[in-house]
Amino acid sequence: MGTDEQKLILLVDDDIMYLKMLHGALMKYYKIAVAKNGDQALAYLSKNKPDLVLLDYFMPVKSGREVFEIMQSDPATMDIPVIFLTGANDSESVMEVLKLKPAGYVLKSTSLKDIFDTIYNFFKKQNLYDEDDWFE
Repeated sequence: MGTDEQKLILLVDDDIMYLKMLHGALMKYYKIAVAKNGDQALAYLSKNKPDLVLLDYFMPVKSGREVFEIMQSDPATMDIPVIFLTGANDSESVMEVLKLKPAGYVLKSTSLKDIFDTIYNFFKKQNLYDEDDWFE
């Protein structure tokens, strides 16, 4: 995959170690931008349009939920897909995330391979619908 074809992913997480690990794992396959908090993410999104945002759900100051809601209310960012990253795996937390109707969610405790697969499958599914009328 050439650099021109690489998808741009914005990683947003207040956990710097997790951010570095994810960046290191994904940078071979995708262009990566990083933000350490919700305000940085929104500032980045005001000037750039990534193909996907991996957004930590629980962050201090401005949560992932707040960032997502701001994105959804802005015509410039409302169509940017978001996959939430969350450390909480209890059913109540998962249902709270899913109610927002993001493009997906990934548990932070899952393996890097599973995170990579989630992203890969997301883009693969997106590309299916760009085929020339494959469903007709």
